[in-house]
Order: sequence, then structure tokens, then C-alpha cells
Amino acid sequence: MTRSLQRGLSVLSLLVLLAIWQLGAAMLHSPTLPSPAVVFAVFWQACVSGELPYHLGVTLLRLLASFSIAMLLGCAIGIGLGRHRGADAFFDNWLVILLNIPALVTIILCYVWFGLIESAAIAAVVINKVPNVVVTLREGARALDRDLLEMAQSYRFGWRKTLIHVIWPQLHPFIMAATRSGLALIWKIILVVELLGRSNGMGYQLHLFFQLFDVAGLLAYSFAFVAVIQLIESFILKPIELNSLRWRR
Repeated sequence: MTRSLQRGLSVLSLLVLLAIWQLGAAMLHSPTLPSPAVVFAVFWQACVSGELPYHLGVTLLRLLASFSIAMLLGCAIGIGLGRHRGADAFFDNWLVILLNIPALVTIILCYVWFGLIESAAIAAVVINKVPNVVVTLREGARALDRDLLEMAQSYRFGWRKTLIHVIWPQLHPFIMAATRSGLALIWKIILVVELLGRSNGMGYQLHLFFQLFDVAGLLAYSFAFVAVIQLIESFILKPIELNSLRWRR
């Protein structure tokens, strides 16, 4: 199948989805399922007023801060546990407990312990994400090829050269997996965090629309946020991955 045909099928599937949505809205004729045109009108009005860009920007800043902290901490801890069996055995139960605590519980506890402040919101997101990154990177560190590491040592590679040419290519698939799953997980957690304890952001706005039974507003803000996340995936994550894997045939 050629690439142009794949793109054509992708566009066609979106058009079919819109047609089904329009047909359903026309049949129900109810505010609970507004038509695509109504949702787009709400979206455009929110953009022109500046309301949607403001709340979207606030949420993206929270996402950037919590994602960066979670990835840095998770990568460091995961690689450390993967390379030291004793530490891994000691902290393994901690990881299992953290992985099984519901995100909602962590968010509520952070707000109760630290108050309804910005740092508590960021901390709640980080605590929810770090265990996933740790587990992924721990497996990556365990899978490092010992022969390649010994070869680097035999040729007296420095730590920087070993990291760039030996360790990074092997860990890259695990880091990208943690990045993509983290992005998909964190923005959903952030919406809950904002819904429960913030006075701005996309989660706060969605909660407001829910209270007003404003389905058009819900859909307009949701689609805008999903579109931004898809743009991040297409124009940031994929190019990084392609650039990092250019050495492969």
C-alpha cells in the first residue's frame, strides 16, 4: 500500500466519522449531542475571546513541568535499579505499591497534605508518572549488552563516549516508550488534578461545562487539547525518534 493511499484512507475515515456524528446529531436533535458545526462555532468563539488559549496554555505549562520532572527522576532511578540488583530488590516492593495506588488517591493526598497549591498539583502528577518510567527504564538497563560495555571499556572509551555511542542507542527504544506512554498518561492525570483543585486550566473548564451541561463546550475544549497532543507527537516526538534511529538500516 502506497503512502498516498494510506493518507487518503486516513482522511476518508475522519470524513466518515464526521458524517456519522452529523447524522446522529440530526436524528437526536438534542443539546446532549451537538452537531460538528455547533462545536466548531463554540471552539472558534473561545479562541477569539482568548479563553481557550489561556486555559490551554496553563495546562500545557503544567504538563511540561510535571513531564520533565517525572522523566528525569524516572530515568535516573530506573537506570540505577537496572544496574544494581541489591537496590532493585530493596525498592521493588515500593514500586509495586506506587504502581497500584490509584491516581485519584495520590491527587487527593497531595492536596490534603500540601494544600490547594500549584506545587501540590505538579507533585501529584509526578508521583503518578515516575513509577511507570522507572519500570520501563529498569528493563532497558537490564537489557544492556554486557559485551558492548566491555568492548567500550577495552577500547578505553570515556563515560561521555560510552553514553552516546553504546548506552544511548540501546536505551533509546525504552526512553521513547516511556515518553509516549507518559505523555498519554500525564495529560489525563492533569485534567483530574485541575478538576479537583485548580481554578484554571482545561480540567477546570471541563468541570465547569459539566456543571452547566454544556456538551458543545466539553467537546470543543477536549478536541482542542487532543489536537495539541497529536501535534506534539507528530512534530516533536516522531522527528526525535527518526533522527535518533537514522543509524539503522
